Amino acid sequence: MGAGAGGPEPEAPQLSDAQRFDWLRLLRSESIGPRTFQALINRFGSARAALDALPGLAPRGRPVRLASEAEIDREFEAAAKCGARFVAIGEADYPALLRRIDSAPPLIALRGDAAIFNRPAVAIVGARNASGAGLAFAERLARGLAQAGFVVISGLARGIDIRAHQTTMETGTVAVLAGGHDRIYPAEHAPALERLIAHGAALSEMPFGWEARGRDFPRRNRLVAGLAQGTVVVEAARRSGSLITARFAAEQGRDVFAVPGSPLDPRAEGTNDLLRDGATICTSAQDVIDALARQIERPMQKDLFSESAPSDAPDEHLWDELDLPEVEAAPKATAAEHERGEGGRSGPIGFAPLRDEAATPVDPAEMRSRIIALLGPSPISIDELARAAEAPAGEVRAILLELELAGQLERQDGGLVSRL
Repeated sequence: MGAGAGGPEPEAPQLSDAQRFDWLRLLRSESIGPRTFQALINRFGSARAALDALPGLAPRGRPVRLASEAEIDREFEAAAKCGARFVAIGEADYPALLRRIDSAPPLIALRGDAAIFNRPAVAIVGARNASGAGLAFAERLARGLAQAGFVVISGLARGIDIRAHQTTMETGTVAVLAGGHDRIYPAEHAPALERLIAHGAALSEMPFGWEARGRDFPRRNRLVAGLAQGTVVVEAARRSGSLITARFAAEQGRDVFAVPGSPLDPRAEGTNDLLRDGATICTSAQDVIDALARQIERPMQKDLFSESAPSDAPDEHLWDELDLPEVEAAPKATAAEHERGEGGRSGPIGFAPLRDEAATPVDPAEMRSRIIALLGPSPISIDELARAAEAPAGEVRAILLELELAGQLERQDGGLVSRL
């Protein structure tokens, strides 16, 4: 990134080796997904502190299994063996577009050149059992986008995905994996993956040794959509996973394109439905290029995190773990500051601290019962829940973590929670 009007931009901070180890260990522990990870870091200030506190948060009779240090050592060894490295959200090599999505992975395992993420990108997805015409169009589309300077993102699946990758291996393509880097699915695409890494990259949020299962593909699809300014669906049946990618793209505020097809072909039913529902029609690469022209004129390297200054805080503090806001150690904001939205600095993945207001002490069991009674299937913000319970937000967060670890709570986009 170059210098701006205000002088050189601050360098993105890096986790220390010890912090990176703790982040991965926390993330690989039982019941810890991206949102729970965020909640724990916000509450305890660092991954190390969260690991120390987790046993005490576990529901009675159901202790949370922490990933062992030996397991994490083995994963680092596996990463080194295949040439991958773990990149944390907020670090320079973490894709800027990806860190802006809800539930962005705190760590990704990355192979290849991270500089590719500084270029504009388009995701191309579609049917695994693609028609010959669909494959031919995907190739023409990918080639046209590559010639215009776009990176092509896809999921390494059979059909449309692999054709898009194969067409852009020399110009730059990114494969998002549903399993670990050492468990490529489908296995026959492993040689293609090795070739595309020479000019592109591959990433995964899943552990090494993890074989992709059905529920892992939607998780992968959110990353495919999150890495690109726009997503093009070439062919998709009505229950296709490609439509999940399109939905994620729309929810993330990204452009969605669909290639029209014959009403007689089941593989076009999903794309035709997308067009009916407002997706942009795509009959050539130029349709995508024209629609995204305004976006790619903006500086691609700038993001929420790049505005943050480096910190001299002690290593144990969250501030040093990627400039995310400290909750427990941060000074209390005044009511006026809350009104102005100045109640704390917000990090790149929405680690926004909640206010802890003074309240009369309440019996913990009574408070837990009160929170459970207030929760239901309809999502609610933690601020609203704290107000309804007349409880400090810190106590509410602690109870929510306990419920989440017990499998009774679901965290949703926008910082909302609901009871399972």
